[in-house]
Amino acid sequence: MFKHILLAVDLEAKETWEKMVPEAVSYATHSGATLHVMTVLPDFGMSIVGSFFPRDHEEKMLQEMNVRLHDFVKEHIPAEIKVQHIVGHGSAYEEILRVQKKISCDLIIIGAHRPSMQDYLLGPNAARVVRHAECSVMVVRE
Repeated sequence: MFKHILLAVDLEAKETWEKMVPEAVSYATHSGATLHVMTVLPDFGMSIVGSFFPRDHEEKMLQEMNVRLHDFVKEHIPAEIKVQHIVGHGSAYEEILRVQKKISCDLIIIGAHRPSMQDYLLGPNAARVVRHAECSVMVVRE
């Protein structure tokens, strides 16, 4: 049914991925799909914020995030599932949507927390992905 599944994980928020990873593994296993496991490093490069970090901080952070993502996959995704590791950089929902188009995935699996008042005003990443994705989106609540 699915050929390319994009699994967007926040490595810092176990409560958002501990339920969705088994779902993604199940879908990938039953469909024989490639699982594109993605995490996004926020952009701290804004001039006022970026001035507090060393010059090469973004490259080092991206390398560290890549290592952490590979470790995450080794620990949580069975070896028989074909996996692509993706580290995005910037806004989470924009990066997820960009990658979805780039790899032409047919399902995005994303976690969501219970909304707070600011989420109703600003809109959480999961809601933005659901509204703008060009494929099916499964939102797994914590």
